[in-house]
Amino acid sequence: MKVKTAALLWDESFLWGLMAYKALKANGLPFKLIRSEDIKSGELKNYSLLFVPGGWASNKLKALGDKGIAEIKRFVNNGGNYLGFCGGAGLATTDGIGLLPIKRIPTKDRVPSFSGRIHLNVKRHPMWKIAECEMRNADLNPKSEIVFHAWWPSQFSIGDRGIKILASYGEAMPDAFSSDLNVGDVETGCGWKELEKIYGINLDPRRLTNEPAVVEGSYGKGKVILSLIHFDTPDDKNGAEVLRNLWKYLVENADAPSYPPLKLRGGRGSYEIGNRKSEIVELMSDLKSAVDDLISLGIRSFLWFRRNPMLLQWRRGVRGLEYCTLYVMIKELSAISCQPSAIRDKGKLDEIKTLLLPFIKKAKKLLIMERLAMQNSHITYERCDDPEIRKLREKLFGNSKSHGGLFKELINKVDDLLYLLLSDHERR
Repeated sequence: MKVKTAALLWDESFLWGLMAYKALKANGLPFKLIRSEDIKSGELKNYSLLFVPGGWASNKLKALGDKGIAEIKRFVNNGGNYLGFCGGAGLATTDGIGLLPIKRIPTKDRVPSFSGRIHLNVKRHPMWKIAECEMRNADLNPKSEIVFHAWWPSQFSIGDRGIKILASYGEAMPDAFSSDLNVGDVETGCGWKELEKIYGINLDPRRLTNEPAVVEGSYGKGKVILSLIHFDTPDDKNGAEVLRNLWKYLVENADAPSYPPLKLRGGRGSYEIGNRKSEIVELMSDLKSAVDDLISLGIRSFLWFRRNPMLLQWRRGVRGLEYCTLYVMIKELSAISCQPSAIRDKGKLDEIKTLLLPFIKKAKKLLIMERLAMQNSHITYERCDDPEIRKLREKLFGNSKSHGGLFKELINKVDDLLYLLLSDHERR
């Protein structure tokens, strides 16, 4: 009998999919990458867990379509398990697939731009069996508190008593942010009330206190765990332990060895790539230099800084997440570009370059214009009085907060090639 493992849904996750992929690899957890087309063709029967990382839930729904949605519901109803982080959690709510009777609170009523470390009040569950939590729980109190990471989460509205709240939010750490405001600085300064009037959104992280952060329910015979916390955050030891516990709890073959971390033995000359070697190296150097220049421009223009190896903190008024996503994914392509499949798919790299270089040129222009506009008026990523800025924003990103415009066309091609390269590695 074939042993079942976990499936990681790659589609419409981008930065968050890569973050999840790296976290599972780093912890040696068994999984396979799949796409919506695999789900539509019935591949979920080969797995015991479907893990859906972050990303826009609405875009994931479109990729899955009615057939993919029906396959996921059939899978969980028949005893398969579902794990969703952030956007992957939103996908399972009544606003999405409807695995659990949970709604997402409207943006205007929640704290929409919180990011960083925050305490969780956790209830006893196998996923919380981690050293720090158990030390604080030595008195056998059924609740304990521990620090994890949230990255611009939604908020749950739960009206069903059958839903178990496994963790709720506690106090935000001083190094967290709400929009582009440092929590510790604000709380020792003017406070949140006046800033909320200026920003026109809820900012005070205390509004999150006791709100559900991790929940569990069932759909048919299957377990469903939805988390607004990113246990896949880079360099998060607490999160890594929770991931391992979740695999033990949800995955039939959790102790099976995973594929080894992706490494290039001996550098770029490890693979025989014939006459195309210099072409690939030069091409990837151009792509990498372009995104490096873009990020450097943002840093020296005081538009963003690094939060961790995969995430930036940006000022309100620019689309930092898109630039961060592009940077991280191009860097990953560069790291694995000597695989044999990269040589076979050189045409895809050429297509990416054709889109990337003009995009970077326009993006640099936009960032400088936005930087100057910040000196004269109050702007957000979606609101600016300057018609030239609005026109350029629409061309690059479309009119919605979710990915659109030239960025979406570009990042889709990067995403497709990255999936092929990572999958190629797993097959070897």
